[in-house]
Amino acid sequence: MLFLLRTAARLLVKILAVFLLVSCLLVLLLKWIDPPTTSFILQGQVKALFASAADRRPEPPLRYQWVSYRQISPYMPLAAVASEDQKFPFHKGFDLAAIERAVKHNSEGKRIRGASTISQQVAKNLFLWPGRSYLRKGLEAYFTFLIEMLWSKQRILEMYVNVAQMGDNIYGVGAASRQFFNKSAGALRPEEAALLAAVLPSPARLRADAPSGYVLQRRQKILNQMNSLGGTRYLARL
Repeated sequence: MLFLLRTAARLLVKILAVFLLVSCLLVLLLKWIDPPTTSFILQGQVKALFASAADRRPEPPLRYQWVSYRQISPYMPLAAVASEDQKFPFHKGFDLAAIERAVKHNSEGKRIRGASTISQQVAKNLFLWPGRSYLRKGLEAYFTFLIEMLWSKQRILEMYVNVAQMGDNIYGVGAASRQFFNKSAGALRPEEAALLAAVLPSPARLRADAPSGYVLQRRQKILNQMNSLGGTRYLARL
């Protein structure tokens, strides 16, 4: 019995070592290499495949187009930060004050509120799956730590606006700009960038091409926050 336990322990250590090595190498490579796909995109494609087979209704084609940071309108990163993570330039991947507020809010039995930073969302979108299990949150924290250690803030933000879902099977600002505004990501105006950011919390339900009153209210709030942060100068030092 003791032999089996020791063998299992050695095997577990080897598996953990391989995971750490591979994950560190993958994150390091993504510092320079733009991802051809993400975990969330692949899961969406599999889900759409099974859904189409079940109801025989064709899913919209995948739209995903990488755009480098310099080719993206500066209003889009600013809108994302204003909407999702206003302390992004200053934290190390985790907003402890937001986490504390979320824990207090959720402990009162209210609607569950998240506290994920942009860095955490990048980790989730690239490598993980939806859900709130302790395992997923632990892996999210691990990958967030790696991302913050190995990437610049600009690379993290570039990754976020390129892989975030912004519509039905639409990922990233490049594809969303073409689909909704018939223009390149570099030509986005503040109002258009804020509209794309407004649907980020629930891109399957909220729509940029037919915005509800709620989405329009969110857009205005994001525009106000963009101005309050000081405009595009807020991210100029990333």
